[in-house]
Amino acid sequence: MQGHQTYYIYTFGCQANAADSEQLAAQLQQAGYTATLLPDEADLIVLNTCCVRESAERKIYGKIGELKKLKTADPNRIIGVAGCLAQKDKDKLFAKAPHLDFVMGTFTVGRLLENINKVKENREQVLSVWEQAEETQRLRPASLSGQISAWVPIMYGCNNFCTYCIVPYVRGRERSRPVTEIIQEIAALAKQGVKEVTLLGQNVNSYGKDGQANATFADLLREADKIKEIQRIRYMTSHPRDMNQQVVDVVRNSRSICEHFHLPVQSGNDRILQAMNRGYSINDYRTLVRSIRQAIPDSSLTTDLIVGFPGETDELFAQTLDFIREIRFDAAYTFLYSPRSGTPAATMPEQIPSLIKKQRLQLLMDVQNEISLQINRQLEGKIVEVLVEGPSKNDDSAFVGRTRTNKIVIWKHTGSEQAGELLSVQIDKAQTWVLKGKAVD
Repeated sequence: MQGHQTYYIYTFGCQANAADSEQLAAQLQQAGYTATLLPDEADLIVLNTCCVRESAERKIYGKIGELKKLKTADPNRIIGVAGCLAQKDKDKLFAKAPHLDFVMGTFTVGRLLENINKVKENREQVLSVWEQAEETQRLRPASLSGQISAWVPIMYGCNNFCTYCIVPYVRGRERSRPVTEIIQEIAALAKQGVKEVTLLGQNVNSYGKDGQANATFADLLREADKIKEIQRIRYMTSHPRDMNQQVVDVVRNSRSICEHFHLPVQSGNDRILQAMNRGYSINDYRTLVRSIRQAIPDSSLTTDLIVGFPGETDELFAQTLDFIREIRFDAAYTFLYSPRSGTPAATMPEQIPSLIKKQRLQLLMDVQNEISLQINRQLEGKIVEVLVEGPSKNDDSAFVGRTRTNKIVIWKHTGSEQAGELLSVQIDKAQTWVLKGKAVD
């Protein structure tokens, strides 16, 4: 019987993929499938894929190859590929992996059951990859089983076409969800006990600019802040070009929107920013940071940085180091530039040798780690409000949570705190990525 059938979903890549996997799981649960923790035992296996980097793609193709033995062991087991890699490689996936039953792209997330039924009825491979989006209702798994945090997509796609990025090609142009639909979803999550939501989009600051929402991102934040059961609202990712004073003001005046600004600068000089097609200058970014810090002095600021982009000389890299010393980010997520076939940057001249990229990355991390530690040490002796997430993965006697500014805090479990509650923790010791302390009344 279908009600006894089990499924397993592999999720690769970003938070948008994690949200899509929730939608895939919800469709299966509505049809009577139950999740299993072991792919070997699943009647249905879905790989929800990423193709942002060549390395991620190789890893996924390796996993697809491994699953062939499960298909051979049970020919009735259904195996399918969804997500960005499916969208990109729609014309060659079946040839590379004949044991696959279906391939479905980023625009057909809502058609999983339809594809499974076609496979069962026709005993043939199903390709469900469209070149434009359809409007489908977003579904969630029936039970969130004690989940305190949840992703809420507010838009799909991207219009930016940064020269290193493949996302616009596999997720399409920007489409904003209606405000009412998003607010209803957050309210439903609140009723199930969720305390924190993260609003998702490739560029949340351009929410509504496609004309489909009749609202701006600032309007949406204002409405979400009214849902009293939600303790904290986060959002990602912000594009510096589209971040504006209205959003900063809403964050400053809100009850639940966290004072953490993640603004990926990617490089610390204008020549590389222009080659990346980022649409802002270093001075634009500097001005934006100044306005945020004037409005919300206790906010935190994090960023993304790409090292070794084509044309990056020693002098230009030195400018990036100078820039991060000037701005003083709380943390930076640093990446080696990796050519992604199908993007303009992959064919640019002056590609940087791997060894030089690795040396620059280490220099960058050394500078940033020192800054992060200095900033975190300013919190020693202070009391911070933490949203309790639960036991530490590395130490059962310790609990972990985050501040509103997205800093990870670890403390000894008192025996009474529960996941989802707000707790005061006095910081005793600051490290580069973690704060340690003790719970206080």
